[in-house]
Amino acid sequence: MLHYKTYIKDPSSPWVTFIHGAGGSSSIWFKQMKDFRKEFNILLIDLRGHGSSKATWKKGDSFLHVGEEVIDVLDHLKISTSHFIGISLGTIVVQTIAKRHSGRMASMILAGAVIQLNLRTKFLLAIGNAFKFILPYMWLYKLFAWIIMPRSTHVESRYTFVKQARKMCQKEFIRWFGLTKSINPYLKNLQLDSKGIPTLFVMGEEDHLFLTPVKQLVEKQKELDLHTIKDSGHVCNIDQPEKFNSITLKYLRELKPIPAAVLLNLSVLL
Repeated sequence: MLHYKTYIKDPSSPWVTFIHGAGGSSSIWFKQMKDFRKEFNILLIDLRGHGSSKATWKKGDSFLHVGEEVIDVLDHLKISTSHFIGISLGTIVVQTIAKRHSGRMASMILAGAVIQLNLRTKFLLAIGNAFKFILPYMWLYKLFAWIIMPRSTHVESRYTFVKQARKMCQKEFIRWFGLTKSINPYLKNLQLDSKGIPTLFVMGEEDHLFLTPVKQLVEKQKELDLHTIKDSGHVCNIDQPEKFNSITLKYLRELKPIPAAVLLNLSVLL
């Protein structure tokens, strides 16, 4: 089972599950914990091969298998429903869970969301896949971190993710990187239906690779919400933690609870 950590405010309080991005760990949410613990029960999870979770790869594993491992943790803890907050690649994991287990989701907040890859990003991934067996993975990771988070206001975000990535091994990096080979068609399929789950995108205004596709999606699907944060890049929860916490907590407070019967019916149907 994946490594996890919980902070219990009260057994009757709603849960918030945090999902980190590639190369990170649950520790990247440290700037959210003080504020969120005042109102919610918290579940922090290290995805496979990250933080304190062991690598459990088998041939053919995909984001579907990664998502099921998260659900296994919820089942173990007997958490029937939770709000989910993901960052970067973690938003793909959250969306994957939503597609298969919508009844387990009270809402999803997708920060630095990856929903589509533009030509520049696809080119970078192609280069990475071509050289992933040759170059030390930290060279590639540092390069991608700088390309995704290039500004002086992103220094702490870059440093945090590079620091966490050092805990991975080359083999583990290659396995995760391999998931990106056919990611664009997969992402398109994820966005076909939000299944009625309240969804908020939180994006930095300087997230030059991923913001535009999110804006286009929200324009088409009016039931989705988007909030952009000034002077923030891809990892907006670290760049501007106070603004991030204020936006996301306000969103969660204003959500109308979904009746338990409705959640149960969704789980049975799906």
